[in-house]
Amino acid sequence: MEGEANPFESLQSQVDDAASYLEVDDDALERLKHPQRVVELNLSVDLDDGSIGRFTAFRSQFNGDRGPYKGGIRYHPGVSRDEVKALSGWMAYKCAVVDVPYGGAKGGIVIDPAEHSTDELERITRAFAAELRPFIGEDVDVPAPDVNTGQREMNWIKDTYETLVGGTAPGVVTGKSLDSGGSEGRVEATGRSTMLVAREAFDYLGKEMAGATVAVQGYGNAGHVAAYLLEDLGADVVAVSDSSGAIRRESGLDTRAVKEHKNETGSVSGYARAEEKLSNEDLLTLDVDLLVPAALENAIDGDLAREVRADVVVEAANGPLTPEADEVLASRDVYVLPDILANAGGVTVSYFEWVQNRQRFYWSEERVNEELEAVIVPAFENLVEAYESMDLPNFRTAAYVVGIRRVMDAYEDSGNWP
Repeated sequence: MEGEANPFESLQSQVDDAASYLEVDDDALERLKHPQRVVELNLSVDLDDGSIGRFTAFRSQFNGDRGPYKGGIRYHPGVSRDEVKALSGWMAYKCAVVDVPYGGAKGGIVIDPAEHSTDELERITRAFAAELRPFIGEDVDVPAPDVNTGQREMNWIKDTYETLVGGTAPGVVTGKSLDSGGSEGRVEATGRSTMLVAREAFDYLGKEMAGATVAVQGYGNAGHVAAYLLEDLGADVVAVSDSSGAIRRESGLDTRAVKEHKNETGSVSGYARAEEKLSNEDLLTLDVDLLVPAALENAIDGDLAREVRADVVVEAANGPLTPEADEVLASRDVYVLPDILANAGGVTVSYFEWVQNRQRFYWSEERVNEELEAVIVPAFENLVEAYESMDLPNFRTAAYVVGIRRVMDAYEDSGNWP
């Protein structure tokens, strides 16, 4: 296996690749490859045993040319400065690809949440929110959930911010619970956009989704939602995985039953109707029609890509393929639908939530799903148009061409105020 790729270098490589097909001068290109601001924080928090815990946290604001910064907050031991910089860049171009009027941001705390009580996590989250207060706001930077965070953490951030500013500001974060101003359809949005992109890709490639075999790596929110929505389209989800490993059933798994088993036991392993247990790496190399990487970045490197046997890869996770893996899969005529389109449902419905918060008028789940499809399908069509008209090497390059062009247009239209 190769050494693990630096995610920020991967982002920069992807921007370079796309910019080579556009008229972008070197100075502007450098601006497109670096965040505008990165905040690093040291949080000191009282722990349950009376000791004081210190936690490193980050917030990267990549580009605000098209609107307020936007991006999630993750709690994970692997959070790093370069990771949040990369993720904030991917978010900036993701918003541009689906034409949502946001810039890109990302944040995180270096922490294993499983090692802390709920009370400790609340104190840590509130400490982070208090330190972020000068840098976030409804028209400035709007955080959202990410790995190991959800409605609970967003509710804590919103309450902390509102207490400190002395008013109501439900649009300061998205991904909140419904009673705190969240949106219907937000929880399944990332998995739904993954399904929509897979459906459109199969149609474009002349493939049938009914009866197609699917493997899903990562059975968290995005993975399991994508799995059951693909099953609803008639696909056979033959393998799924989480951190405990992978399970397989040749005739297809009952995706909802697997999720119930995971909710009850904490993992997909041990599901009674599975025929075989595999490693996560084994799942990624199964001979299937569609592979959905829905875990963390760098899941597939150049070495592993040589073993991938899927015809189509749709990225539900952020950055699951290294640049070397992209090159290998392209050379083998494997179609990769990139993360900045496939998982854009999360930020799109976050935008819908923000709009509802600002209007104080809330939509039905049916309307949210219809509006999401009305964003994702045209975005896919724009990607295909760029791919074909510019004779681009792959769909990822096409997505970045679309995104970079929109960010550059916004920057040039605004002029440059030193």
